[in-house]
Amino acid sequence: MANTLAAVLVPIGNAGAVLAVVCALVTAVALARGAAGLAGGGVGVWILGALLSLCASFAAEWTPVLVSLGALAAAFVVGALARVLLRAVRRPNPVTAAAVSSAEPARETATAASSAEPARETAKTAAPRLTGRGTPARTAGETVRVAS
Repeated sequence: MANTLAAVLVPIGNAGAVLAVVCALVTAVALARGAAGLAGGGVGVWILGALLSLCASFAAEWTPVLVSLGALAAAFVVGALARVLLRAVRRPNPVTAAAVSSAEPARETATAASSAEPARETAKTAAPRLTGRGTPARTAGETVRVAS
């Protein structure tokens, strides 16, 4: 009877491990992109795959369980590192930004000296952000009084 049960439970455990690895890959990509909802869904389905991989442990086959656990741990590490690397790539380099900003005043003074009009400064005033009812939104420093 035990051999018959092992013949059924080991393939179920292997299928659960495959499902857990696929969900761990989805979780790693979601973490790298910053999609918290997708990462939560991936972990939720990974739990199902990890529980299915436990079926193989009844036949003393622990490899699917270890693969499932290792896949999620690797997904967390790889996803977090990929997120950090993507942020570093997307963030502008401060050295080149400083070089561009230092080159612009020299160009402006050359054009200002050649023309009779002084260069105009454009000041942008930030309009208050409005909520749905037309009232300005509160800033972080403002507090709300609550009647007790």
